[in-house]
Amino acid sequence: MTRPIVAIVGRQNVGKSTLLNRLAGKQLSIVSDIPGTTRDRVTVNIPWQDKEFMVVDTGGLELGATSDMAQAVNRQVITAMEGADLIIFLVDIKDGVIPSDYEITELLRNSKKPVLLVANKADNDKLLPNAADFYQLGLGDPLVISAYHGLGISDLLDKVISVLPQAPAAEASPDMLKIAIAGRPNTGKSMLLNALLGEERAIVSDIPGTTRDAIDTTLDFMGQSVLIIDTAGVRRRGRIDRGVEQYSVLRSFRAIDRADVVLLVLDATELIAAQDMHIAGYVQQEAKGIIIIVNKWDLAMDLTTAECEKQIRGKMKFLSYAPILHISAQLKQGTDRIIPLAGRIHKERCKRIPTGELNSFIQRAAASHAPPRSGTRQLSLYYATQAETNPPTFVFFVNDTRLVHFTYKRFLENNLRDAFGFDGTPIQLVFKARGEQ
Repeated sequence: MTRPIVAIVGRQNVGKSTLLNRLAGKQLSIVSDIPGTTRDRVTVNIPWQDKEFMVVDTGGLELGATSDMAQAVNRQVITAMEGADLIIFLVDIKDGVIPSDYEITELLRNSKKPVLLVANKADNDKLLPNAADFYQLGLGDPLVISAYHGLGISDLLDKVISVLPQAPAAEASPDMLKIAIAGRPNTGKSMLLNALLGEERAIVSDIPGTTRDAIDTTLDFMGQSVLIIDTAGVRRRGRIDRGVEQYSVLRSFRAIDRADVVLLVLDATELIAAQDMHIAGYVQQEAKGIIIIVNKWDLAMDLTTAECEKQIRGKMKFLSYAPILHISAQLKQGTDRIIPLAGRIHKERCKRIPTGELNSFIQRAAASHAPPRSGTRQLSLYYATQAETNPPTFVFFVNDTRLVHFTYKRFLENNLRDAFGFDGTPIQLVFKARGEQ
């Protein structure tokens, strides 16, 4: 299922980051009285009433700003709005309506997205009547909250859930291999899609962020049905906005949610940037299969494959199981290996290990490396079973889960891979005390 996206939008210093932190229940965004503290977008998944959605914090809008930084922030905010299913327009109940609120309101109307008007900083009852001023904006009833004190947050979440669309399931048969192409702008995702399809199905451009909407393409690959979920969609030439975004990960998140295997596309001329790490971390978090694609390899003049792999492994240690392919989508070099490899990874994700073999493995592992102990107590592995596939999930029943040290967990994972494979996919290990459901 694809999580709906909610963007928090407003001018500077209205409490957007404080609201995100309150919704998340922890400190995620930097909170400061200095306007403009938040520049890049921050995202967090919020569960509420058996549903889950993604909230995006944005920088403060300064319409008409002339500085490069302010314009960059504005582009970030507009990107978040374009990718959102719902926009929370946060205003300051203490300040009342100011001219920039009218300007932002007009921008929101033009976005054609549903908007919730939320009046923040209602820290005492004396401020509540001020909410009536915001009816001037013509955005309906303002919800009154105090993000700092947590007042009105439950009502806000209830309203968000009631307005958000139901997340649709990916329209693909259960046995269809779903591959997502993800990565930051200008790494060659559209050109890779064209190379995989053998025809031009996405616009290719050197302008970062040219393509904005996700598209799905199905194809038959040697009898295997494949759905390619591209984070860069088709846009007519001449309809590209001049102020294209510099960074874009929201569409990648949507595509990753629906995929079995993710193609993380890196640019060989720049290799690893912060946004690459952000997307890679999300792939790991969602336990998806992954292939690291180093594109534009024909332009990497001073880098050997060994040096390239060393850099990637050094920075993405959490993806040590991910295969790395060096390709040139433009020249169609190496692209023929991608779908077959994705198919093999998908089979690894769907592989089930018989319980007998798994418990024989446990005995061998315990004999080769003594389980950890704490004082007089030592970890005992009673038995294990594979609870799920896609991703492979193993449940280990032990005497005391507190004795499971992360180093021993890593040892078991490495040995599982040596014994049974699981290349290209994370595996999940769950430890339970015997008798625990």
